[in-house]
Amino acid sequence: MRNTYLAAGIILGGLLVATVHGDVRTRQRTQLTFEGMIGRIANLAGGSAAADGIIETVAVKGSRKADLNDRTGRIIDLVEERVYELDVRRKEYRVVTFAQLREQWQKAKEDAERAAKDRPADERDDPADQGKEVEILLDVKETGARKSIAGHNASQVILTVTAKEKGKDLEEGGGLVITSDVWVAPRVAALDEITKFTTKFLQAVYGDDAVASAQQMATVMAMYPSLQEMMTKLEEKTRALDGTVMTTVTKIETIKSAEAMKRSSAPPTGGLGGALARRLGAGRAPEQRSLVLTSAGETQSIDTSASDADVAIPAGFKERK
Repeated sequence: MRNTYLAAGIILGGLLVATVHGDVRTRQRTQLTFEGMIGRIANLAGGSAAADGIIETVAVKGSRKADLNDRTGRIIDLVEERVYELDVRRKEYRVVTFAQLREQWQKAKEDAERAAKDRPADERDDPADQGKEVEILLDVKETGARKSIAGHNASQVILTVTAKEKGKDLEEGGGLVITSDVWVAPRVAALDEITKFTTKFLQAVYGDDAVASAQQMATVMAMYPSLQEMMTKLEEKTRALDGTVMTTVTKIETIKSAEAMKRSSAPPTGGLGGALARRLGAGRAPEQRSLVLTSAGETQSIDTSASDADVAIPAGFKERK
């Protein structure tokens, strides 16, 4: 599940390319919830963390970044090009190289793409997945709402990215919508250091696939081809906001076309399968909008210093080969 929460960090906001040089230690809450089949797998793997999110300490010092909660941890070393994955309860760690992570991601992508090809037409909500021309629209709204987050005054901005069939309304032709509810404070240099570090790591390992560096996200990307460009546009716009993102809730939804809704509303066929479908669907109207995933992240505290111990393997931990 570590990669799942890493994906949340990518979706959550504004990645900047720069050299890491500052020290910072923060307390953060992150959550990534997948729906449907992917959600069932992720929730089983993550247990309560998948349902409730995780609270962890994040520290950056020099070429190292550490994420630690009460069950797991991860230390990334940009110079060594290694990741130390910690099992806090067993006091063990294992080493994974950047090259191994890249290989795992490539395999996840290939597996997801093969599975996506076998999906029936009724499950293809992305117009791009149906061979149709797609246009992508971006809307930014400053709501005027304000609140204090981790001691910083923040204002609310809603960013919406829509992918739909060109020449048709979203409800007519179907498509995808990403809605990102962000709270932005005046520039917080300490938090920007974490963002810069994460960006360097993701680009070093995943390159152009940095927006989807988790196995579950590989499946989502394969099912919805438009997401790559949509998420890139979202990142670019978030990066252009005047300030630092303190809190984000991002949702990805699919919208069935009018034609698909008609098919969904058609009476089930006869036989045992039709009888079962009628029973399961009794009283239920087909839904045009479906939630794919929700990611959330919140900065709870910020310390503008970090020690070597904050980014080191804890004392007493043994390597697991």
